[in-house]
Amino acid sequence: MSEENEARGVGAADRRAVLAGAGAALLAGPAWAAKGDGLEIVSPDGRVRLRLSVDARGPAWSVTRVGRPVLAASSLGLVLADGRRLGPGARLAGVTRRRERGDWVPTYGIRARYDQACSELTAEFVQPDMGVRFAVVARAYDHGCAVRYVLRAAPGGAMKLAGEATGFVLPPETVVYASRDEGEYQRTAPAGLAPVVHPNLTASADKEPLADLPVTALVPGAAVLIAESDRLNYPRAMLKAEEGKLAVHLMRFPGRADGYSGPGDTPPEESFDFAVGQASPWRVLLIAEHEAGLIEHADLITTLASPNRLGDVRWVKPGRAIRVRKPYSMAGTMDVIAFAAARKLDYIEFDAQWYGDGTDPSDASRAIPALDMPAIVAAAREKGLGVILYVDRVPAMRQRDQILAIYKAWGVAGIKFGFVWEGRQSDNRYIVDLIRACGEHHLLVNLHDNLRPAGLERTYPNYVALEGVRGNEQFPTARHNLTLPFTRAVAGPIDYTICYAHERNQTTNAHQLAMAAVYYNPLTFLYWYDTPAKYAAKPWPELAWFDDCPTVWDETRALAGRIGEYVVVARRHGDRWFLGAMTNETPRVLKIPLDFLGHGERRARVFSDGAAGTKANQTPVVVSETRVRGSGVLTLDLKPSGGQAILFEAPEGKS
Repeated sequence: MSEENEARGVGAADRRAVLAGAGAALLAGPAWAAKGDGLEIVSPDGRVRLRLSVDARGPAWSVTRVGRPVLAASSLGLVLADGRRLGPGARLAGVTRRRERGDWVPTYGIRARYDQACSELTAEFVQPDMGVRFAVVARAYDHGCAVRYVLRAAPGGAMKLAGEATGFVLPPETVVYASRDEGEYQRTAPAGLAPVVHPNLTASADKEPLADLPVTALVPGAAVLIAESDRLNYPRAMLKAEEGKLAVHLMRFPGRADGYSGPGDTPPEESFDFAVGQASPWRVLLIAEHEAGLIEHADLITTLASPNRLGDVRWVKPGRAIRVRKPYSMAGTMDVIAFAAARKLDYIEFDAQWYGDGTDPSDASRAIPALDMPAIVAAAREKGLGVILYVDRVPAMRQRDQILAIYKAWGVAGIKFGFVWEGRQSDNRYIVDLIRACGEHHLLVNLHDNLRPAGLERTYPNYVALEGVRGNEQFPTARHNLTLPFTRAVAGPIDYTICYAHERNQTTNAHQLAMAAVYYNPLTFLYWYDTPAKYAAKPWPELAWFDDCPTVWDETRALAGRIGEYVVVARRHGDRWFLGAMTNETPRVLKIPLDFLGHGERRARVFSDGAAGTKANQTPVVVSETRVRGSGVLTLDLKPSGGQAILFEAPEGKS
């Protein structure tokens, strides 16, 4: 069933019954095969093979791509609260197989249609010593694979779990890129995984050397992104180095739970509920021949998530936003509305302290005296703009139903929730319920703080953006910006908050322009530290790129890239292509074939680095125009920490 039908409220039932094999067609031919004590499934194109094996130690999985190992035999299983493990001694009781065909239509995304073709194997297990039945579901796609657990039967209808025994034994010579808590990325062998802890961590945090998902691994002959999908009622996963392998660690605390609470407000959850019929999140391996391929096939994580549960979501409108900065006033707000309309933006956003008495944990149901919010919403609507309101975690928890009703009555378009806790099962249940409730009130959601994507934008399409990144507001290095496209940005929307032409930027302005095409975020924030007055003094012709650059796409092509070094991404919206190219601190010249443009001539509006300045942020943007054809080759001259943005469109007078 297509997502188009789901969006109209048809077939939006939970997909897990299908995942368990109900009503599925049996596979035939080479899509699955038994091999000795194991079972193997093969991707539709025959390149990816996932094998399940079973012995006295329990089930394990291994993966190859074009015959080369991606994952050696790695343990599978669940850890009970009392320390026992589900898996060792389990008996294989049956196997069902099915094949998914075709594609589905997302509400929005990196392309118009997402491939869902795969082979699936469900291995049913009996754990005789516990009176438990469980299943391991495995899937093989052309661009990756995934496994998950489903509880079939347990005494009392549920179990208390403490963790997973899911492992990732990567090949020798593997290099991984990992970080945690929006910190810097570490490049290391898997056994050395120990990302630097963010300095803002409080006493309430998982303290082991842990990495947030996703983690990118460069294995011999392939690039692999380790991620999770469909995290709805389960703790968030991290990775730890354990006995020569990477292993899943399920969070016991919320990530970076600072703000208005002390350690006593964030007790650890040493165990969590896992009920009969419940499925764990998918443990995903997105696999490509090289790093750039990870960008191009990031939709696998969304595809693995549960389908839309909100019904008709045609009201969900992605777009570009600018925030209204303090001190708040009606006059200043009207200036932002005028600027946003002139720059063809879609939303204005009020950030912290617009409500109550002007302090963060106050009454979010009323604006400060300086703001007439219903009048602001009406004025913005006259200009074709929506209004997004920030709400801190504390009032969001105590006033949720009240503010949702009030904001809907005002005509607000969405809410940006700040200092949101994600990690424990209880935190994640709260998040899912919050997003659902907002969706029922036709409100978009942008979540900020230490969060990580898991495909939830498919299940609740109003969840258009999230943070969980060391973003532009922290003014990171160009190398960091060139690591993100192959790591965190692959897993899902990334609210990077572009700070254009800021004196603290460590990159060129053309680098900043290119990020709008390189990073995927359906709700893209521009001009983060700016006011309209900054742009009133001169023409700023390069802003025409931001004026035109969309946030969702009909097609995505990753043309070149190496993690931490450079990237070139082209994305199509309608008949226009938007290309973003970025380099790290090393200047470089790249030659890029233009065959993605197809036949015919195109007008290319080019926003490139000029002569390198003393500092990267002093390098000017040069705006030019030329004509190109798909048979040509594009030369990109990127200055240190630089970039280039190019809009390809039909020549004037043609379409």
